[in-house]
Parts: sequence; C-alpha cells; structure tokens
Amino acid sequence: MTSAVSETIRGLVFSIQRYSIHDGPGIRTTVFLKGCPLRCKWCSNPESLQPRPELMFRKVKCDLCGSCVAACPRGAVVLQEEKLEIDREMCDSCGECIAACPKGAFEMAGRLLGVAEVLTEVRKDDIFYLNSSGGMTLSGGEPLMQGEFAIEVLKACKRSGLHTTLDTSGYVAREVLEQALEFADLVLFDVKHLDAEEHKSLTGVDNGLIQDNLRVTVASGARVWIRVPVIPGFNDSPDDIRRLAKGTAKLAVEKVSLLGYHEWGKQKYECLGRTYPLEGLIPPTEERLGELARIIEAEGLQVTIGY
Repeated sequence: MTSAVSETIRGLVFSIQRYSIHDGPGIRTTVFLKGCPLRCKWCSNPESLQPRPELMFRKVKCDLCGSCVAACPRGAVVLQEEKLEIDREMCDSCGECIAACPKGAFEMAGRLLGVAEVLTEVRKDDIFYLNSSGGMTLSGGEPLMQGEFAIEVLKACKRSGLHTTLDTSGYVAREVLEQALEFADLVLFDVKHLDAEEHKSLTGVDNGLIQDNLRVTVASGARVWIRVPVIPGFNDSPDDIRRLAKGTAKLAVEKVSLLGYHEWGKQKYECLGRTYPLEGLIPPTEERLGELARIIEAEGLQVTIGY
C-alpha cells in the first residue's frame, strides 16, 4: 500500500542503519535523528545530541597534509607541532575540509533529508522485512525532538505497509508523543531510574515527564518494550532493579530489556573534540546482568538481555 508523502518537511538525520537486529522485531532499518534533551553520561551516540550538523574528525586517518587547513574559510583548522587542531567554536560545519581531505578523515554528522528520501532508503530492504517480520525503527537522539518530521516519517512508513517502531526517552511534549503513537506499532521506551534526583544526576533531567509519558504510552494501547541501560554505580543495585521491576509490573508492557553499559561510542567523543564522561567505568558482566534479570522475572515480567 502506498500513499502521498510530504515533499516539504525535512529533518536532520545522522545515520540510516540497515540490517539492524537490536531495535525491534525482525530485520529492521533504523533511522537516527539528531537532537536530544538529555545528556546521559553513557551515551554511545554523542553525535546525536546537538540539533545541528557537526564535524567529526578521525585523526587516525589524517596524514597531516594540510589540505584542510588551506580549505577552511574561517581558519578553524590549524596544523601545529605535528598535530591538527579544530576550533569547535569557530567551525561552522561548512564541510570544505571534508571535500579537501584526500584521506577521508572528516565527515559530517547530520544531513537534511525529506520524508520521501527516508522512505526510499528504508524500502530498499522490503524483502528482508517481509521474511523476518521486521520494519523501520525511528531512533535518535530523541526522535520526537523533531516532532513534525518524526511523525511524518512514521506515518509514511505505516501507510506503506511497514511495521513501525518508535525508540524514545519519553522526555517529550505529551501532544507530540500522542500524535506519534498513532503511527507506531511498537514503542521502545527507555527507563533509566525511578528516583528523580538520581535520574537527573546522570542524564541532566528529572524523570517526572518521562514517567507521565510512560503511563500515557501504555494507556494508548501501544505495544511497549521497556529498555533499561544498566550503568554500574547508577542503577544496577538489586534495590534499584527491584523497585523498577515492581513499578513496571503495574503497567501493561510486553517485556523489559536490560542493556548493559558499553564503551562502543567512546571513540566518537574524540572525533567530536569532547571528553568521554565515564572513563574507566567497567561494563557489567553477563553474570551480573543475569542476576538482575532474575530479580525482574520474580515480579512476573518477561526479560531479555541486550535486546
């Protein structure tokens, strides 16, 4: 089934990941939108946070040829003492350095795409969705920060017969969430901590709005999977997990997924000229995740680890 797709609404996309198997059922294409109101210290997609294009520099690819220095119209790229430096405040992400670099050391995180362009990319793998009961997942950042665009993408995919999944932090305006839920077959809803102050300490925001929106999401009749990032020292104590499980058991959710902390996005911070916030934090072991899963199961909930 097809339907008219908006030709005017555009959004800032930083990645479209095909053959994704961890963002909902089956084989999926995950569309990542830029912009996020949270500042989770464990974030593995730091390029998603700012609602604007950002320059990423991979120094391992750089041979210090100086082509980027000559190309930068603002003088934001400087080569000195056998080291390339980028003045992030001066850089306006014009992309001239990307075009000039013969080694591909620069790339831009974020590009404006129309709804039809996203749909075209997503539908390249129709055969995989059909055979695996997969579809499209909209993620971020927080995808609903770009509310109008996100809703139009969900709507276009839904009307094209694709299974749609929304991956959200829940820290969004209620009216935007309610509109998005009309076109989402499944919601992956992040729950990081039930204590407001603890939540704010590592995410930058309290969880009042999130808890309200979780209740709104469940009440809408949507299929809901709760996703819990397990961060050592933050929310991984038996008491934390038991409290979360008891609260979740009161809601009509299909399952809880425990996502163990990892350092996979650490290199991206360097590429963006930022310091990794959780240097030295050791990821939880599979044994530890299993122990926490059993606490949740004791409350009558279905639990998976890593998905």
